[in-house]
Amino acid sequence: MNAFEALGLHENIVKATTDLGFTDPTPIQLQAIPVLLSGTTDFVGLAQTGTGKTAAFGLPLIHLMNAADKFPQALIVCPTRELCLQITNDLVEFMKYMKGLSCEAVYGGASITMQIRNLRKGVQIVIATPGRLIDLIERKAIDLQKVKYVVLDEADEMLNMGFRDDIDFVLKNTINRESIWLFSATMPPEVRAIAKNFMDSPKEITVGRKNSGNVNIDHQYFVAPAHSRYETLKRLIDFNPGMYGIIFTRTKADAQDISEKLSKAGYEIEALHGDLTQQQRDRVMGRFRSKALQLLIATDVAARGIDVDGITHVINYELPDDMEVYTHRSGRTGRAGKTGICLSICHSRETYKIRQLEKMINSQFHKLDIPSGKDVCRKQFFYFMEKLIQTDISNGDYETYLPDLMKKFENVSKEEVLQRVAALEFDHFLKYYENAEDLNAKDNNRRERSDVSRDGSRKERSNFNRRDNGFTRLFINLGTKDGFYKASFLQFILDESNLKKEVLGKIDMKDMNSWVEVDKNEAGRMIKSLDGKRYNNRTIRMNEADGGFKRASDEGFAKGHRGDGRKRNFAPRERKF
Repeated sequence: MNAFEALGLHENIVKATTDLGFTDPTPIQLQAIPVLLSGTTDFVGLAQTGTGKTAAFGLPLIHLMNAADKFPQALIVCPTRELCLQITNDLVEFMKYMKGLSCEAVYGGASITMQIRNLRKGVQIVIATPGRLIDLIERKAIDLQKVKYVVLDEADEMLNMGFRDDIDFVLKNTINRESIWLFSATMPPEVRAIAKNFMDSPKEITVGRKNSGNVNIDHQYFVAPAHSRYETLKRLIDFNPGMYGIIFTRTKADAQDISEKLSKAGYEIEALHGDLTQQQRDRVMGRFRSKALQLLIATDVAARGIDVDGITHVINYELPDDMEVYTHRSGRTGRAGKTGICLSICHSRETYKIRQLEKMINSQFHKLDIPSGKDVCRKQFFYFMEKLIQTDISNGDYETYLPDLMKKFENVSKEEVLQRVAALEFDHFLKYYENAEDLNAKDNNRRERSDVSRDGSRKERSNFNRRDNGFTRLFINLGTKDGFYKASFLQFILDESNLKKEVLGKIDMKDMNSWVEVDKNEAGRMIKSLDGKRYNNRTIRMNEADGGFKRASDEGFAKGHRGDGRKRNFAPRERKF
């Protein structure tokens, strides 16, 4: 018996779920569907991606539609084109036995003329990305006055992408709605604000802990020096043969650079980032879904809403600045009850983030050593041999060639044949890794230390000096009030100084200024590149926060502190270029 029938759904909807092999509702479906079938209750559903949220709102939404009314009765808003299309495809499958019902996906990057034409034919459910939906509203191509149900899917991702104003606009224009259904993986204050401002005593259901991680995901991390990050990534890929995964980077420059390096090394990989046209993006995603690509490397914004079956691994080339982004990254694997692995490469200075993530998602992270070259070769060798043993030889006429093969190898032992097969397959691995270095970071600053002075007394060291660890702390008079957030600020200072991201350490941003840790060998170059330049009609001031550093181009450069330890107030000093 199909358990969806007991939830009160229309028999034709139950029939469609049976065709799809759905017989037992997931926890979020089991709890949400009975509530949503009333149609009049505002609802907040918190559950991780891959837990069946689309069916949780899609099935009751179809049940509530009136096929005789050929206008939008329900509106589903989601963050990305990929998720928009995925939801649409699922709804088409769910409603295939419901005569007279139809839905339409509206999103950027496709012909708006065609979308308007389809809307005019009469559809009951519209699935939309915020930008294209606003465009259609302003063109008066869609009427939201008769919309009864508004669904906000992946609400936290939409807010992370800056769609807060768009969501407010849509909700203010659906004045005759009967209910709002909000689904989210996490519940940050911004999502809570939507519930407070637009919903009436919503029924809230949480599957698992709020902000928790998927229990089917194994979280692992590897500590590596900054200069070895790429080599660590390559080694982790080689150590996991058969991997089908997504690699996340902070910047599109990194995504493109790593993609090019790995492609030249023979890996089936492509990058997904904001510089791609919609046509290029579709081509990359098509190749990845068909598994013509083994790996996809993407920035967080580009990868929002990607839902691909069978992803075995997610790799964080760097940990995200926003801890909640980790939940979305890792949620690309371990979906629909399957297991997955999330690997993170971090610097020794970032291990505190691992502790924060453990608390946030209520899961333990396992620290593993970066595999040695011999480990990689051994893993690849046994993976190949297992594939060799399991190769299906029943469908070919191989017996025809056996006499010739036997004659060819009559003087070659079985052991020698195996050796030759191994040499043919693994020669490149053996050569590449035969003298491979140990990439595991030697962290000599894991805890605070106290020093003993000459007179035998102990003087405490408060948090190790970054300069002793090869970093200098720089002050800059730019902050969040200048329109920056961490990722954009990072990109700005790297672009201006033409330095690699590996030379940067911790960035601490405030409203009016920020502090940046920089490799002490590159600190002078960064100061020279930024200090005195103009940004938004004011002069940038950058100097060494701890004092004592002079710019090569300015012997009169003011130090960051007075002799008595109090910080000096910097007066803006105009500079001509």
